[in-house]
Amino acid sequence: MRKILMVAAAVAALTTGAASAQEVTTTAASEGTSNTSFRGFRLEGNLGGDRFQSQGRHNDKFGYGASIGFDGVIADRIVVGPEATYWRANDWTENCGAANGGSVCHKSFEEFGVGVRAGYLVTPRAMVFAKGGYVTNEQRKRFDANTPTQTSFYDHVNTTGYQVGGGAEYTVTEGRLPVYVNAQYVFSQYNDNTSRHRIMGGIGVRFK
Repeated sequence: MRKILMVAAAVAALTTGAASAQEVTTTAASEGTSNTSFRGFRLEGNLGGDRFQSQGRHNDKFGYGASIGFDGVIADRIVVGPEATYWRANDWTENCGAANGGSVCHKSFEEFGVGVRAGYLVTPRAMVFAKGGYVTNEQRKRFDANTPTQTSFYDHVNTTGYQVGGGAEYTVTEGRLPVYVNAQYVFSQYNDNTSRHRIMGGIGVRFK
């Protein structure tokens, strides 16, 4: 249910943001103030390194995901718009260690996010940006007791939190469907005192 709500929220955010950003973009274009391709809907794939942190431990893995968003240009140099994201570590990621009377493992599954991205155009084809928003992550915590005085347990939950990050983006090809690449760092803090670091690259296409 939480995932369905996340998708609904992302769609609502993108729709509202698209309408607002389109108005700004149209105004800028009519004044002839910007010839950048950083406008319109975009679809992006992401690959990179994932670090899940919990219980004073961390696990590093390869991860992948995707983003969908809409960008509008304000005052010739500012790019802003909503974004929805998906991310997962390959074969998931899990931290395990010894605990009092047994062992405990904390596992992280998929992360969904929705937020806003804002950037500054260094040139018409290059941008630096920052981003932030809301995330939800499916997790599992398992305790395996090895003494008769302890009780094993298994807890499967969805935790929420916030996400912040930033990076740089460059338009590789212009035209009807501009192709772009980017590099970014993203940090997610979940409400159960776990967190995630990501360093990743992306390649995407814009639908102007």
